[in-house]
Amino acid sequence: MYQFTPTFSAGLEINPLAPDIRPIANWLAISEEGNRPALIFGTSSDRIGTPHGQAFYGTFSKDLERWTGLPIAPYVGASFGTFDDELVGIGGLRIAWSDRISTTNLWDGHNLHHTVEYGLDGGQLLGLVIANLDEHYNVGVSYSIRF
Repeated sequence: MYQFTPTFSAGLEINPLAPDIRPIANWLAISEEGNRPALIFGTSSDRIGTPHGQAFYGTFSKDLERWTGLPIAPYVGASFGTFDDELVGIGGLRIAWSDRISTTNLWDGHNLHHTVEYGLDGGQLLGLVIANLDEHYNVGVSYSIRF
């Protein structure tokens, strides 16, 4: 992904097992401020486990640490996936355990998945992904770098 502006990033998402290459983009339409949640629109490959398809989504997210004293940030929204040709509710919860370590539990409208991410120096991120595909769990790794 490339950060074109402070509120818009886009790039390519590569799934070597499918094989599939799709556009990915995020636009922060409304930033989080005070009591107001952030509103984000985006697109990516369809949900985990689909062999092809594009998803288009909108989510509201809010960091609740100021109110709860806990480093948690939930999000909720909707996603339209072209694989199933349906609109589904999505949501999740990110927990920042430290400056470098976070977990996210995410509902993609069909299954619940979990990630653990560790921030490396230089904008790099190493992750462990536990994907639930209709009651079967698969484990994978992710790596990303910001530039």
